This record gives sequence, structure tokens and C-alpha cells, in this order.
Amino acid sequence: MTTQNLDIKEFLDQDQKKDLLRLLTAGSVDDGKSTLIGRLMFDSKMLYEDQLSALERDSKRVGHAGENIDYALLLDGLKAEREQGITIDVAYRYFSTSKRKFIIADTPGHEQYTRNMITGGSTANLAIILVDATKGVITQTRRHTFLVSLLGIKHILLAVNKMDLVGYSQQVFDDICSEYRAFVTQLDIPDLNFIPLSALKGDNVVELSGNTPWYHGQGMLEFLENVHVSSDRNYEDFRFPVQYVVRPDLRFRGFAGNIASGIINSGDEIVALPSRKESKVKRIVTYDGNPDQAFPPQAVTIELEDEIDISRGEMLVLPDNMPRIDRHFEAMLVWMDEEPMDTATHFFLKHTTNNVRAHIDRLNYKIDVNSLQKSIVDNLQLNEIGRAVLTTAKPIFFDPYKKNRNTGSFVLINPVTNNTVAVGMILDKLESKNLPSRITDIEKETIRKGKSLISPDSREKKLNQKGVTLWFTGLHGSGKNELAFSLEKKLFDNNAVAVLLDGSSVRSGLNRELDYSPADRAENLRRVGHIARILNDHGIIAICSFISRNDSVRNQIADIIGRDKFHLFYMKASLEYCRHNKPELYEKAEKGEIDYLPGVDLEYEEPANASLVFDPAENELNIDKIIDYLEKNKIFPLK
Repeated sequence: MTTQNLDIKEFLDQDQKKDLLRLLTAGSVDDGKSTLIGRLMFDSKMLYEDQLSALERDSKRVGHAGENIDYALLLDGLKAEREQGITIDVAYRYFSTSKRKFIIADTPGHEQYTRNMITGGSTANLAIILVDATKGVITQTRRHTFLVSLLGIKHILLAVNKMDLVGYSQQVFDDICSEYRAFVTQLDIPDLNFIPLSALKGDNVVELSGNTPWYHGQGMLEFLENVHVSSDRNYEDFRFPVQYVVRPDLRFRGFAGNIASGIINSGDEIVALPSRKESKVKRIVTYDGNPDQAFPPQAVTIELEDEIDISRGEMLVLPDNMPRIDRHFEAMLVWMDEEPMDTATHFFLKHTTNNVRAHIDRLNYKIDVNSLQKSIVDNLQLNEIGRAVLTTAKPIFFDPYKKNRNTGSFVLINPVTNNTVAVGMILDKLESKNLPSRITDIEKETIRKGKSLISPDSREKKLNQKGVTLWFTGLHGSGKNELAFSLEKKLFDNNAVAVLLDGSSVRSGLNRELDYSPADRAENLRRVGHIARILNDHGIIAICSFISRNDSVRNQIADIIGRDKFHLFYMKASLEYCRHNKPELYEKAEKGEIDYLPGVDLEYEEPANASLVFDPAENELNIDKIIDYLEKNKIFPLK
């Protein structure tokens, strides 16, 4: 190997070992954050010649810096951003120096792009918040600081920009710093730093400026190269979410994933969650060999001494250091969907490598990101932030977000649209007295009155249907049962919740003591009406197929169920058609072997106010008629 090749290999090895700093920039419109990062990359000689040529060309064409180079164009990559002179999307840029690598997320400053800022800052170690020296600390400054605090970012650099426009005044700088310190005392930010600079002129960006002789701190690049962030990682609580089960052959079975936090050594005792089965670490396997120790954020495969059944989404931990294991917890939610929050929806909750069904039990309050004021609301809209109680279908293994960002964060996904609707930071599990299942005094009073704790609107939203009764009337053999059962199957195939009641089902059990006399027929239908009403009150569609021979009886049933929920369908078939369909039944009635058969020895009165009238010879068309009717009346969206 030549000397040149050795030099390249040595350089690459050294570059590979550099520490990585992830940072975000935030500021109001025209505070100059894109200009600052562009200047940082320019002055640190991190641009290629073609980038420099394009920058000079674009500065003359669409720049906003007069005769100077517009360094913001290096960051504002979208056409709309360049045209409007604002940052819309999160722009990620990478550069490195001899000491450290950097990934910069330039985030939008506008309130309507809060979700973009949350996305850009989710992995950041440090935040640079820009303040225009001519404006001082403004509402947006406070909002960005609150969001940074919410994300658990422990290091903030307040960059007081445009010092050239205030004559590099120390008094202006000190006043801004004092006001900002007073605000930050409300938040949990352990490391706070201040630098006066001019991004456009380059003062204190890479080199210390002679224009600020009163400033004795570091330049921005030097600060970024030396700020200590490695201790921010949680090395105390070992958490290993299993991503894959690796079995290349019969002799090896390991569990692969990224170490979320903590340190693991060969020979350590571990516990698998949720089974709580114990074993020891036999071997730690990586691409570079089998180290005795592993730590975050390494990707490793752990082989255990015992055969334990472990799957994706489960977690390995140390027996004397367990995470929270619970189905109920409180979290701060950032709503990221165009559709408002609907607490009746069941979401997918993505937490580490685990996916589980979850729902929002209660929204405690919304917090105004500008004023930090709390307000009671029914839901969250796009970019809004609130504190909520969530419940998962099965226990998850988590830590409070402040303690462990990896196991304390999650996303909510709409199961229908697959949109990420919210990101969440877990505060902690709920105390038993605060569990959502606890019955309040108001709910106790509601129960005493015999009323449900679930509102009809909530049932309707949950089931995506209205609880109504579809009542089929017609003679024996008219085909009403065939149509009713066909409708039940159609609704079932489309995920509706429906129950079918007919003469055979209720007379075989509930009404077995009743005969077919007019009085018992009326009692039979009265009971059916009450059952249908109960089903409707629970949001269920009741399909009832009964002769119900006259309008007087049918009106009584409608009154029991509720006129607004009663929909009458009539199968109009001639007596000859019915005789042909059920000849044995009608022959027995004509011989006197059966009494009280409508159409023979009891009069059948055609309904005067049926919502739909069917021809029994057109069953397929009849189903389509019902589907159109359900759609038109917003009972169930079959189409």
C-alpha cells in the first residue's frame, strides 16, 4: 500500500471517529437563521466550487442581501421559499470540521409550521434560537423556546443577530440576554448560552470580531465544536427494544436492534418484557466483531444463554432497573394532521419497535405556544399542543420523556389514512386515582337515572352508523325474510353492526309462550319493539322482519322505537305469489289446521306510509334500493 493510500485511510478512519452534533435553528421571519447557517458553511470553507457559483448567481437573481451574497439561499431549497424569502420546509445540511461533524436542521419560524419544527428538532442535541437585535425578545422567540424545551433539548444558544444594525451595542445585547433569562426560568433548560453576531457581515460566526471587544466568549463555530453533549444520553437505564430476531442457522439465535439507552456487558443478567423471563447475555455481536460492552446508539445483536421466546416490539432490560409497564399514561401531544383530533378514533401507537392500538381518553388542556396559557378544549387542531391521557390495548414499556427521549416518545397513526396525526412525549404513568375508568360524581348521577355514560353522538362516530330500525312487513311467503337476511349479510360485509330479528328467532326463546292469536301477536311485536329500541340506543341497526298486519300495530311499534328511528319497508306480494312460495302453510290454514293466518282468516292491511315498497321478483334491485336509501338518509355509508 502506497504512502498516499495510507494517508487517505488514516484520514477516513479519523473522520469516522468524529463526534456528531445534531442542531436546529429557529427564529422569526427575517431574523436571519438561514443566512447564519449559510454563512457558517461559507466561512468554514465547506462549499464546493459549483455551489459557490450557483450561490453567487442566485444572489443576483433572487437574493435579498443587496450587493452582498445571500447566504440564506444555501438553506432555502424550495422554489416557494426562494420566491417568498421564507423557510417553509425543514432543510437539513451536513458539514464537518477537523473536530466534529454537524447535521443542521433549519426549521420554519411560522406558527403554522409548528409540526415542521417539531419534526426537525426531534433528534437535535442543541438549538440555536435567533433574535433580531433591533426587535429583541418577541412572541416567536418565546414560542420557539417553549417548543425546544418540550422536545427535551438541553442546550440552547441564543444568537443575537444583526448587531451591526444597533452599532454593536453591548447594552442592547445585555438587555436582550436579561429578558430572555427571566423567561427561561419557567422552563427546564439546563444549559443556556449567548453570542452577539452579524450573520450577514460574519461577526463572531467563525472568527471573533473586533466590532465587539466587550464580548469575551467563543465564536459560534468554536462553541459548536466544543459544546459537550455526549453526557446527554441516558447511560443508566438499559433499554433494548427488539427489532429483529436473527437466526441465520440452527446454532445461532440473536435479537437485533439499537440500544435506546444504558450500557450492556457480556454476562449481564437480563429480563425480557413482557414475559419477565430471565437469562444472561452470552455474546454481543456487531459488524466489527464481538465487544464485551455496548452502549447507545449502537446497533447490535444480543445472544442469550437460554432459549427465550422474544418477538419484535418486546424489550430487554436489567432486572434491577425496570421501565414503567402500563396501559395508561399522560403525554404532551403535538397535533400534526389537517383533520382535527377525534377522541372516538382508535389509533396505532408506534413506540420504539412496538405497534399497539391506542385511544385518547381525555384531553386535559391545550397550551398556547405563544403565551403558555392553558385552556380547556374538546380537541386539538393542526399544529396545536395539549396534554392528554392515553390508553393502549396492551401494556407498553416506557420511561418519562425527560428521563429517556427514546423510550418516552411515540407517534399516533390514523389506521384509515395512515397519516401520522400526532407525536407525543410521555410525562408519566397515571396514578390509580386518575385513571380514566374512575367514575365521576356527575357520571354516578347519570347512572342513577338509568342513562348511559356514552352519548349517542359518540356511538355514531365510533360505529360510523346511526342506530335505527329497518322494519320489513309483508305476508308469509312474500320474500321479506329473504330480503332482510340478504341485507344483514350486505351490511356485515361492509363492517356495519346490525342485528336481525324475525318471527322464528324470537318465538323460539323470548316469546315461546305466546300463540298466534291477535292479542299474542300484538304482545310479540311490542316486545320486539322494545328490543329494537335498546339496540338502536346502543348505535346498532335493528333489522326486523314481521308481518305486523295493520297500520295500528305498526304505529304502536314506531312509537315504542321512536318515529325518527323507525323505517318501514313493505314487500308487496300478491296472495297468489305467497301461496306459491309457501303452499303447505296456506293449505293448512285453508283446512282449518292453523288459525289466525294473515291473508286467510286475518285481514292484512297494506301500509299507507312505507318508506320503500318492493317487488319480490326484483330482489337484487331491492337491495340496491335499500343501499341508496341508507346512503341518502345518512344511516350507513355503504357506497
